[in-house]
Amino acid sequence: MNKYEAMIIVKPDLNDEEKKSVAAQISEAVVKHKGEVANLTLWSEKKKMYFPIKKFTDGVYYLMNFQAPSGAVADLKNTYSLNEFILRVLITKA
Repeated sequence: MNKYEAMIIVKPDLNDEEKKSVAAQISEAVVKHKGEVANLTLWSEKKKMYFPIKKFTDGVYYLMNFQAPSGAVADLKNTYSLNEFILRVLITKA
C-alpha cells in the first residue's frame, strides 16, 4: 500500500453536525476502498480561496494522510466528486 496525502475543500455554509458527517464520509470512503486513514484534521475553517469554486469564495479545508492501494485513488476521486458537500479534492503521493 502507498502513502497519500489529500486536501479536501468542503462547502463553508455547513453546520457543525454536517461537517462531522462529511468528515466521517471522507474517512469511510478510504476504508471502503481497502485503505487506512492515519489522520484527518481540520486544516482551516472558512479560508478564502483565490477563485470561486461552484460559486463559493471560501471553503473549509481538511487534510488527510492515508494508505491505500494504488488503484484506489481513482475510485476515491470519483467517490468524492459525487458528494455534494465536497468542492475540490487533491490527492498526492507522500
